[in-house]
Amino acid sequence: MPTPCRATPVTYVTFPPIKALLAATMGIALSTSVWGESWQGSIGVGAVYAPDYLGSNDYDTSFWPVLNLSYGDTLSISPRNGIEWHAIRHGNWTISPIIGYTFGRDNTGDISRFEKVSGGATLGLRVGLQQGLWHYSVAGRTPVTGDVEGAEFEAVATLRQPLSERTFFVLSPSIHYSNERWTESLFGVSEQDSAQSGIATYVPDGGYWRIGANASLTYALTPEWSATGFVGASYLTDNASDSPIVDELGSEWQALGGVSLSYRF
Repeated sequence: MPTPCRATPVTYVTFPPIKALLAATMGIALSTSVWGESWQGSIGVGAVYAPDYLGSNDYDTSFWPVLNLSYGDTLSISPRNGIEWHAIRHGNWTISPIIGYTFGRDNTGDISRFEKVSGGATLGLRVGLQQGLWHYSVAGRTPVTGDVEGAEFEAVATLRQPLSERTFFVLSPSIHYSNERWTESLFGVSEQDSAQSGIATYVPDGGYWRIGANASLTYALTPEWSATGFVGASYLTDNASDSPIVDELGSEWQALGGVSLSYRF
C-alpha cells in the first residue's frame, strides 16, 4: 500500500518559460553538498493548454517543467512564487522576501506587429498564515530588470485537502492588482505599435484587477510518482479589459488546463 499523498501542490507555469529563474534555482540546488539530507520536493514535466499571452483568446499547448523545492523551513523555490527566504517565523505566520520573475508580452499571433515587452526579475515580500488546511498569503513585487514597470499585489487562499490515501485536492482562489505603470507595460498600445498594427493607441489611466481560481487533483501512482490534472480561470477588469489588446483582439476571460507527472524525493 503506498504512503499517503503529501500536501504539496504541483506548480505549473502558463506562459513563456522562466529560464533565468529555473537556471538560478537549479544552480543553488546542485551546488549544495547536503542535497540528499536537507533538500526535498518534487520535479517533473507538465503539458499546459493556455493563452498565448495574458489577454489573448488564442490558445496553445506547451510542455513546462514542474518544480517544487524546499530547504528545511528556510527556503522554498517554485516557478510561480520564485525563491522565497522565510526570514521571520512566528507561530503560523511567515514573512518572506522573494526573488521572482515576471513575464512580458510576446509579439505573437494578433499582436505580431507590436513591440515585444521583455520580462525580468522582480523583488517582493510575502506574508503568509497557515490555519488548518488553508494557507493565506498577501504579497507585493516590483520589477528590477526588463521592460515591465510598476508594482503588482496579490492575495491568495489555498486549500489542500486529502480525499483518500492516494488522492489529493487543491483549490486556490486569488485576486491580483496591478498599478497603472504595470498595466501600461502589458496592455498599453504605443504610437509605434498603433502605426505598425492599425490598432488605436491606448494609455491606461489606472490599474486593473485580475480575479481567478485554480484547482488540481493529484493521484499517487507510487510513494514517489504522482499524476496531476489541473484547471484554472481568471477575469481581467478595468484598464486591462478596456485595452484594444483585450477588447478587440483578445478576451477578458483567461483559462488554462493540463496534466503533469512528477517525482517526489
